[in-house]
Amino acid sequence: MADVLAAAQVIDGPTEELLQRLSLATADLVPHRAVAQLASQCASTPVTAYGDPAVSGAITGADLAGLLGTVTAGHPWQGVIPIAGAQHPVLAISSDRAPRGSVVVFVLTDDRAVPVDQLQALWDVVTAHMYRLTLEREPGAIAQNRAVAEARNDLAAELGEAHAATLATILGVLRNQRIDDAAARTMAVELALNGLAELRTDTQRDRACSGEEPAGRAFDRLADSLRALLRHGPVELEVDAPGNDQLVPAAVAHAARVAVRSVVLAMLTQDDVRRIRVAWRWDGKELVSTVRDDGPGLLANVLDLGQLSERLRLHEGDLDLDAVPGWGLTARITVRTSQAPQTVTSDPLSPLGARELEVLERLSQGHRNRSIADDLHISESTVKFHVANILTKLAVASRTQAAALYHASAAV
Repeated sequence: MADVLAAAQVIDGPTEELLQRLSLATADLVPHRAVAQLASQCASTPVTAYGDPAVSGAITGADLAGLLGTVTAGHPWQGVIPIAGAQHPVLAISSDRAPRGSVVVFVLTDDRAVPVDQLQALWDVVTAHMYRLTLEREPGAIAQNRAVAEARNDLAAELGEAHAATLATILGVLRNQRIDDAAARTMAVELALNGLAELRTDTQRDRACSGEEPAGRAFDRLADSLRALLRHGPVELEVDAPGNDQLVPAAVAHAARVAVRSVVLAMLTQDDVRRIRVAWRWDGKELVSTVRDDGPGLLANVLDLGQLSERLRLHEGDLDLDAVPGWGLTARITVRTSQAPQTVTSDPLSPLGARELEVLERLSQGHRNRSIADDLHISESTVKFHVANILTKLAVASRTQAAALYHASAAV
């Protein structure tokens, strides 16, 4: 009964005060400094926060987007994330009671474990209530607002990644002990000027480009940009060009280049990475990019890739990550062409990749994440990432439903 009363208190009132009511209703259960939410179904104001102004005023979509892509509905996550340059203990709860999900994040007063069962049920109710309110608005206005917001978010992310690539290249020059100071300054100034010019023109040129281009030429453009990024650092680049020169839609090639650059930048933030390999495969319907490194193989090192995963998912793409401790990280990026005809299939498991099928098979046998990780020689956080993708691709709300779908498919 207490749970029902808490839910009623939270949803009963003006929408703009919902987080305030949620904070008050959970203050005793979860001591926190602030509470924030990211609701991807809300195009106009996807991020809201309430609480200590020093914390709530500093929270951005970039802080939370990674959690939206990696925290599984029904499986709250407690850990530490950066907010405004400082590390904060948080509790993140995801709900799938809206088509694109929502995440609430409690910025905790300390790192003590907190009870989560009641909070999960409460956030499911709140998410369903908020989604119902969005449906009551005019559908045309909702779709238009969402399209504008997604385009704006995509462009902002791409510009940010281009900016990060320029800074990483300049740092590579300045840190290179083989280049004397005068030459390093000259090269840094040149790189900065080139980066400014590219920020003004490159994204607009790519996005405005219509039609198609040969897959080999599109890949060469990616390879050239990555060579420039890694030229003055200790990381060696290996490239594997597509085995054909079929025409690929320019928009698909652009999306793949942006995604690969994001993954490479994330990999470069790790210690002990000495080699990165990039490959493309284009079959006329899907452009699959594979990026591998030889780093420590810890998914926690590249949590920000959850933001890329969510952006790809909004555009019917995929990001699959395999992290094997001691062996490295592998990212598989799939970008689909909107012109490709949809294949009609009776197999409900067809959206899953090979690794996801391996995880689902063991999940259907009742194995927990640790057991699956040990069996497949991957980390437990990688298993959680795959489980989140499985639930999304199969459009189910729980591991039990996913397992039932697997058994039903196997019985056919």
